[in-house]
Amino acid sequence: MTQATQGANGGVRWVLLAGVWLIYFCFGMTVASIAPLVTPIGRDLGISNAVMGVILGAWPLVYIVAALPAGMLLDRIGVRAGLLLAALFMTLSLAARGLAQEPWQLLLAVGLFGIGGPMISIGAPKAIARLFPDAARGTAMGLYMTGPAFGGIWALSLTNSVLLPAAGGEWRLVFAMHAIVTLLSGAVWLALSALPAARTSGWDDEPGKKFDMPAFVEILRLTEVRLILLLAIGIFFFNHGLNNWLPEILRQKGFGATEAGWLASVPTAVGILGALVIPRLATPPRRILIMSGLLVAACAASLLLQAAHEGLLLPGLILQGIARSSLMTVAILLLLDSRGVPQDRLGLAGGLFFTVAEVGGVLGPLTFGVVSDFSGGFALPLAMLSLLCLALLALIARLARH
Repeated sequence: MTQATQGANGGVRWVLLAGVWLIYFCFGMTVASIAPLVTPIGRDLGISNAVMGVILGAWPLVYIVAALPAGMLLDRIGVRAGLLLAALFMTLSLAARGLAQEPWQLLLAVGLFGIGGPMISIGAPKAIARLFPDAARGTAMGLYMTGPAFGGIWALSLTNSVLLPAAGGEWRLVFAMHAIVTLLSGAVWLALSALPAARTSGWDDEPGKKFDMPAFVEILRLTEVRLILLLAIGIFFFNHGLNNWLPEILRQKGFGATEAGWLASVPTAVGILGALVIPRLATPPRRILIMSGLLVAACAASLLLQAAHEGLLLPGLILQGIARSSLMTVAILLLLDSRGVPQDRLGLAGGLFFTVAEVGGVLGPLTFGVVSDFSGGFALPLAMLSLLCLALLALIARLARH
């Protein structure tokens, strides 16, 4: 346990975890904010599925470029300032989406989120690593990973049933509501992290080495790290592709916008329970086995969502929720525990993880949209995800042998 971790004990670490949770809630809300509004946005701005796929993949594309510099920046300025900056970038992205008048303007607005996103994805696990000892780290990560799940539920289940009617049917005002919530989350984080017990604990001090190119090469040289990075690409391809298009998949099956929104929130709701349980069970000896089980669940979900029988839909959504809840978390735990990755390089390692993983984040929704346009439906892109899961299972087998 580091000195910073020893200093941030007692109640203050849980207070700070609550602040991280709130920022991550807004992250999940921002990611899911467009999915339930694809139809009205596409109608008003004249956007096809293929173009919408490009827009949905815009922020992961920016994320790829921004993640490594964000990791370097976090190693210098600390998590407190980094998460505040992230909240501000998310607020700007959401506000700009509501102001977009042309598809390219919406593309730029979504892309803006890719600057703030990596500061959260990297900063949150780095904060947990410094605040909590190894034995409690999985539990803490499981708790804060419920944040984006609740944020996704907020966007998916309430947009068409509550927020859009309250906004008089104006989707632009829905984005303004999201922006206000996100700005308030940044203010709350600033207040919590400024508490005397938090400021004097030393948890966010950044002693030791800073970024240099040999450090980057040192981490990337590890075979185990390279295998985990390939795994991360596949996980993000699956999650981003299916999550962004799930409401439209359900609507094509005959459900209305509100009903599709509620059904699309089922995996997120299931994911909350999974995030509380699965990372806690994923101790180092079990992590490969648990990752394999999660990939089997993901494969089964994509198969069941292809089925015409409505009775198979709910099991598919539940299995998707089990998979999406912890695939990324367990992969990050594998990376943080990799041999040769020192504690003072966690920001850099996290930046590398998300830089590479978001290649899948870009290709997932983009490929899903293009293939659905080409095939005239969602059966072919869902089959593509099933094959991807089988390939990732083979990759896990190799990681286990290594």
